[in-house]
Amino acid sequence: MDAERRDLEVPWGHVSAWWYPPQGRPRGDVLLLHGGGLDNASLSWGGLAPVLAASGYGVLTPDAPGYGATPLPPWSVTQERLVDFVGDVIAASGLKRPVVGGLSMGGGMALGYALSPGASLRALMVLGSYGMTDQIIPGRGASVWNRVTAWAIHSGWLGRLERGVARNRLLLRWSVDSGSLVRDPARLDAAMRDEIAREGASPHAFEAFEQWQRSEMLPDGLRSNYLPRLHEIRVPTLIVHGESDQGVPVEAARAAAAEIPGAELVVVPGGRHWVQRDAPGVVDAAVLGFLARLT
Repeated sequence: MDAERRDLEVPWGHVSAWWYPPQGRPRGDVLLLHGGGLDNASLSWGGLAPVLAASGYGVLTPDAPGYGATPLPPWSVTQERLVDFVGDVIAASGLKRPVVGGLSMGGGMALGYALSPGASLRALMVLGSYGMTDQIIPGRGASVWNRVTAWAIHSGWLGRLERGVARNRLLLRWSVDSGSLVRDPARLDAAMRDEIAREGASPHAFEAFEQWQRSEMLPDGLRSNYLPRLHEIRVPTLIVHGESDQGVPVEAARAAAAEIPGAELVVVPGGRHWVQRDAPGVVDAAVLGFLARLT
C-alpha cells in the first residue's frame, strides 16, 4: 500500500506528514504521533499505519517539529508547544474528530491534547507513553539518578553524547541493538536502520529533542505529569505498554489506566519501549480490536 507524502500549512510554517488512504469502506481517521530521539513518522508507524489503512481507516502520521522532513520551528520545543502542534495538524489536515494516538513523547502529546480545552478527538491511544509519572528514573535511588540525568541534559553533556553515537555507524548499531527498543534486533530491517542513521546524520539531529528535554527534565523529576488529571478524560482510551519497557516503567501505565474512566490496558509480555515494532502482532490486534469497538 502506497502512502502519500503531504505538506500541511500550520500557523508557524509547514509540517510534512504521511497519509495512508483507507481501503474499502472508510471507517474513520486516525492521527498517530511518533516519539523523540531519532524517531520520525515512518519509523514509528510504517508498520501499524498500513495495517489500519487496509482495514478502512485513513491514517495521518506527521513528522513532529524538527524531525524527519518537518523543519525546526521558530520557537523552542516544549511540551505545551507540542500539544498545540497536535491541534494545528488536525486543523490543517481537515481531520474530523480523529482517533489520536501516540508513542512515547507522542503519547504525552496525545494525552496533553486530550486534556486541552476544545480538543476534538473520537478516542485516545497511547503506547509506551510519556506524561504518566513525575520521575525520570523510578525506584530506589530515584532522587540521585534524577538529579544526575537532569544535570547531563542541562549541561549539554548528554546531547553531545547522543549526537556522537548517532553519527558513528558502529556505535549507533550497538545502541539500537542494546535491547531497550526491541528484544530482537532482527525486527529492525536494513531499511529502518538506514532511516535511523539518516535521522542521526541530519544537521539538526536531536536539536528539537534536546529543547524538549531541557524543558521537561528537572532535578526533582519530570515537569509534565498528567496523572492527576487523567480522570478528566472522557473518550474511549487504549493504553498499550511493554512489560519490560526501559524508558517508561509499566507501573506508570497501570496507574494511568486506573485513573482514566473505562480505559483498556494491554501489557505486552516482555515488550520493550518501541512496543509496536517489538510485538507488532500483539499491538496490531489490540489496536484493531479497540477501533472496531468504537463503531
